[in-house]
Amino acid sequence: MIPSSTVQNETIPALDLKAQYASIREEILTAVSAVLEAQHFILGPQVQALEKEVPAYLNCNFGVGVASGTDALILALRACGIGPGDEVVCPSFTYIATADSVSLLGATPVFVDIEPKTFTMDVHKIEERITPRTKAIIPVHLYGQATDLDPILEIARRRNLRVIEDNAQAIGSTYKGKHVGTIGDIGCLSFFPSKNLGACGDGGMVVTNSDAIAKRLRSLRAHGSVKKYFSEEQGWNSRLDEIQAAILRVKLRHLDSWSRGRRANAARYDALLEGITGVAVPTVADWGSHVFHQYTIRVPRRDKALKDLADRGIASTVYYPWPIHLQPVYKTLGYKRGDFPETERACEEALSLPIYPELTETQMKRVADAITDTFNG
Repeated sequence: MIPSSTVQNETIPALDLKAQYASIREEILTAVSAVLEAQHFILGPQVQALEKEVPAYLNCNFGVGVASGTDALILALRACGIGPGDEVVCPSFTYIATADSVSLLGATPVFVDIEPKTFTMDVHKIEERITPRTKAIIPVHLYGQATDLDPILEIARRRNLRVIEDNAQAIGSTYKGKHVGTIGDIGCLSFFPSKNLGACGDGGMVVTNSDAIAKRLRSLRAHGSVKKYFSEEQGWNSRLDEIQAAILRVKLRHLDSWSRGRRANAARYDALLEGITGVAVPTVADWGSHVFHQYTIRVPRRDKALKDLADRGIASTVYYPWPIHLQPVYKTLGYKRGDFPETERACEEALSLPIYPELTETQMKRVADAITDTFNG
């Protein structure tokens, strides 16, 4: 029996990838060994299989493996014809890659505020940001929850815009019964190691129901070439490798079980944190399911809570401390503090607690006790 003092002194990581690996170690080693024995490392049978299995899981037609989630966004935008002089509407409360992918193609990100309860794009603020140069909208399914897509799709249809779903954090989540990432024109997945479906390195995938878009993406990821040594357009070297694909195929088989574990732990947190002064637990929108890539609460004096947790050996994380519209890289766009008040408030209040299927009830109780002491102590 482990002494209670030892348990109390154990560090609780924000994400325990070692615990995940321990549960599937033999499956992973077998999969990696098979690739090493085959000595086929780029765009081989593992990638081809994953490009069928992920779309089958999501109930869509095509998947194209690429080198990262950021590349998925860049290639998706290019496949939709986005280039210099164009504008793309996206939230400011997200990881920089969403906007940076737009900029890297010479286009301009146009930011929109968020809805405070879900942290996702405020669909009522989109239309006022559209200009004659607007070519696409990127809804970000943040923290594992879908953006309200129907109003976005209606605007896009009426305005002849593309909808590119940033689904880096929400694989397995649904919107009105459909998997997110498959509802717009294109969905972009990240397989970064910390994601719910994470590789052992970088990786990404673009999914779509369009045969034409899928063909274009396969060309773009290979220097604009569909025939060896013959390039028809400017492209990239952005290919998911065989070892990562083999690992992801193993993990995909466990994804639904892991999602159930995340939801169960989120429900336990909800109960443990109920009634703590000033603490707002995550809202689950009634339009779909949540896979809790992050369990993000809102708290006053967020930085104090971050420090108090760290002092007790609990790792928590701030996603995201600075809104994109106020970062130096976009200074020339002329945004100022106060332009997107809900985004700016979220950057001051959002705190993501440890959340993963292997998290124990004892660990969660320690987290909740620390939060309680900070705000009710």
